Amino acid sequence: MLAVTLPFLNEMVALFVVSVIIAYVCYRLRLVPIAGFLIAGVLIGPSALGLVQNQELVDILAEIGVILLLFTIGIEFSLDKLSRLSRAIFVGGGLQVGLSVAIVTSVLVAVGVDLRAGIYTGCLIALSSTAIVLGLLGERDETDTPVGQLSLAELIFQDLAIIVMVLLVPILAGSGGTTGEFLQVLATAGLLIVGVLVLARRIVPWILEKVAHTRRQELFLLTVVAICFGTAAVSSLAGVSLALGAFLAGLVVSESHYSEQALSDVLPLRTIFNAVFFVSVGMLLDLRFLVERPLLVLAAAGIVIVVKIATTTASVLVLGYPIRIAAATGLVLAQIGEFSFVLERAGRAAGLSPGGLGEAGAQTFIAATVLLMLLTPLQMAFAHRFGAFASRGPLARLGENDVPDTVPDEVDLEDHVVIVGYGHAGKRLVQVLKDRGIPFVVIEMNAETVGQLNAEGTKALFGDASRPAILEAAHAGEAKLCVVVTNDPSITPRIIQQARFLNPTIQIIARTRYLTDMERLQRFGADIVVPEEMETTVRIFSHVLGAYMIPAEEIDRQVRLLRAHDYGVMRGSIQEAHLMVLQGLDEDGMHTRAVAVRDGSPAADRTLAELALRRDHGLTVLAVRRGDRTIANPAGDFQVLRGDRLVLVGSAQEFLEAADLFRTP
Repeated sequence: MLAVTLPFLNEMVALFVVSVIIAYVCYRLRLVPIAGFLIAGVLIGPSALGLVQNQELVDILAEIGVILLLFTIGIEFSLDKLSRLSRAIFVGGGLQVGLSVAIVTSVLVAVGVDLRAGIYTGCLIALSSTAIVLGLLGERDETDTPVGQLSLAELIFQDLAIIVMVLLVPILAGSGGTTGEFLQVLATAGLLIVGVLVLARRIVPWILEKVAHTRRQELFLLTVVAICFGTAAVSSLAGVSLALGAFLAGLVVSESHYSEQALSDVLPLRTIFNAVFFVSVGMLLDLRFLVERPLLVLAAAGIVIVVKIATTTASVLVLGYPIRIAAATGLVLAQIGEFSFVLERAGRAAGLSPGGLGEAGAQTFIAATVLLMLLTPLQMAFAHRFGAFASRGPLARLGENDVPDTVPDEVDLEDHVVIVGYGHAGKRLVQVLKDRGIPFVVIEMNAETVGQLNAEGTKALFGDASRPAILEAAHAGEAKLCVVVTNDPSITPRIIQQARFLNPTIQIIARTRYLTDMERLQRFGADIVVPEEMETTVRIFSHVLGAYMIPAEEIDRQVRLLRAHDYGVMRGSIQEAHLMVLQGLDEDGMHTRAVAVRDGSPAADRTLAELALRRDHGLTVLAVRRGDRTIANPAGDFQVLRGDRLVLVGSAQEFLEAADLFRTP
């Protein structure tokens, strides 16, 4: 049998292997993965090891990455979000982009650069990195702060502005016809947007609903991918950029009940192709140019930082925010974005170059952009200090209307119950929680059920709860309980694992069919496992006693003893520790959790004083359950051991901040 060789296989292997190694090193150094991909691209590129020679292949994969990135941004960018942030998007974002282009163009024209090259360079510098900034804001849990919301608003406008900028490139290069033709293309884009909005409201949700009803995840994924690339292809045929088409496709999906599942399906694909995109950016960097002209690169990066801080700060001040928030936002957005590379490639094909300097300008732009992307995590870490420093300076009086440090989330869910599955057990639990006024959200893979629940005003998500994106959409990180009562037992362990890793302090209750599965689900991270086999035994026991005319009170007492005995024997102290919390779900009980200290967690084998739960996180230790003993109000020198259950009281945010102490690898 003849061996079949795949073209470019060795290059693809080199690309991904080096990317994994460098990304892991960056993780150990607490750098964002994007930095690793950029460095990997530099190493395997033609100016270093030269492991990848076929740039065309990488460029094609990178274009797919851009399409998927814009598609997922479109899913997360709903029309409701547009309306809430409309002033910040169009006033703040428009002012920031306009000022950046105007300042850069004026400076370059003043030193003798052609006007068209100046405008083109201004467009390149005006854009910031959506992928890096939003990723870092999410990691730092700052998405809902004023700085996070303002950064999001300005990034949204920049993502929209790239569409107009790409249309401008042929005109600036003198190869795109007249202004009338530009306006014609712009009008076509407007008609395309209107058509997509109609699809978003009418057709696509209907298609997704029909596909979702099949409950075939592979068919749902294929449909989502078809919508993504199909809309991008239609926009390309209409003379509009693929980037706009991909964004509009995401916007279409965002208006359906199935956006969370669509996002969770596409995220793995986006991660792969985005890695290729940033690797391709790194491959463009010429190390010899960087070594020969380091001062030029540093000067260009410094100018970009000054321009971006000044324009972003001014645009936020116009919105009425204080200087401390405006300056912090300016530093957060003080880099050049990934879509600038899309624009740079379009300009290169049309004969334009940054600063009108030809290849030297292109290499300066690439080197400065890579450097600023690598510096962004550091800039974000110092953003609030920078804002505080600016508030003590001569600009302190600007934007005196102060605002709170956080912005209320549109979905106020915390200390709630995440219910996975809406069968008979799920329905009964929902009814009990409604009667008691306890907040909850349901995750269900039956599209018809989700539609009915949402129509009734019950918060429900369509999606696979074993996907991290679905649990995050249900705010599992802030939840008190996760109850897994899905009818698919094969998926239960994966749901437990994901929920436990996402929120180590959450209490997980799972249903299983057989007693033999209890220990296995406990190893996966479940706190309480309720076997159907046991409940069947209890019901038979009750009916037998009832047939012999045993009083109901005595039957209840015997049932309680039976359950306590069997669960206690099979689960040890786990059940009791959590029942201490589950007995009362009043206002005080809502903020109390029994947190297990598992093998490998940082909390194991440390004293309470060393953990500093109260001082650093605001959590109070009410008791510790160890074996058959309950130690109430333990002292600071009490050493926490693996297997202990800490009964803690605190807010959802405080539990979230302390999560790393209880998270296992």
